[in-house]
Amino acid sequence: MLKHFIQTQDFSKEELLRLIELVRLLKRADKEGACPKLLSGASLGMIFEEPSTRTRVSFEVAMTKLGGHALYLRPGEIHMGQRESISDTAKVVSRMVDVIEARTLKHQTVLDLAKYATVPVLNGLTDYNHPTQVVCDVFTMMEHAPKGKKLEDFNVTFVGDATNVCSSLMMICTHLGMSFTHAAPKKYQLSDEMRKIGEENCAQSGGRLTITDDPVAAVSNADFIYTDLWWWVGQEDEIPERRDAFMPTYQVNADLVSKAPDTVKIMHCLPASRGVEATDEVLDSDKSVIFDQAENRLHTEKALLVYFVYPRLKRASEALVAHHQGEIEAFLGS
Repeated sequence: MLKHFIQTQDFSKEELLRLIELVRLLKRADKEGACPKLLSGASLGMIFEEPSTRTRVSFEVAMTKLGGHALYLRPGEIHMGQRESISDTAKVVSRMVDVIEARTLKHQTVLDLAKYATVPVLNGLTDYNHPTQVVCDVFTMMEHAPKGKKLEDFNVTFVGDATNVCSSLMMICTHLGMSFTHAAPKKYQLSDEMRKIGEENCAQSGGRLTITDDPVAAVSNADFIYTDLWWWVGQEDEIPERRDAFMPTYQVNADLVSKAPDTVKIMHCLPASRGVEATDEVLDSDKSVIFDQAENRLHTEKALLVYFVYPRLKRASEALVAHHQGEIEAFLGS
């Protein structure tokens, strides 16, 4: 059965925890130099409409470690959306690869790819969400869990703009029964649409959603403090207004971190504007797990690829392979 990975809301808590357990198993195998070649002979098509460091490197290396092959496809190298419709691109690429990863400017593009593709489509980031990042984030939290706490006990505080990462993190945390707090000026808080999703998740999972403009109160019982950029591509004209709105009250600095429990961990999806949303002192401190997060993108992508592709691969018997090899060699020698 064809399944896509577009948003974490499409999966049950049990499915997400199973995926995260697969991340753990593949990371352990990798650390022992024994990553299994579960996707030998498979191909991944990577469509990027935006620049990328972690998403591109993690998916390409993940596919290689699993025995497969990845192709980097960027605007100007393929015709998608220009000389060819998204539907035609999806249908053509699906005939040649086993899975498609797409980082697109608009969320609708990923939805359209999934609508017409005949292989799994994995959302590598859109203007709406970033689901691969937050699966990685929850796995990282579990690795750094406060002593004696289980997943449902985690208090996660996001300080800063309601970015696609903030929205995605809120969705997965409330879906899994965790407590999620967003601290930002009222203008930059989670939208009503996102609040509704979070509240509905909490009603089902027992989680808790809090939205506030008081960052000190927000971090007072935080196990994890997470931040992200205050502006992104296309928001350059808003930089002065945004800087004035967030600085210095919502900067994750030593003073704010001191208001949190001693065991708090600092998270950032990267890239970071150092000295803006967070200081070097905090990002490079022993409380920071930002580079664990970055590494865990690799193990998360391995798990996603295996989870969605491995069950769909055809596995011929040795006898069938030998038959075709013999037939082709006989033809070539005739």
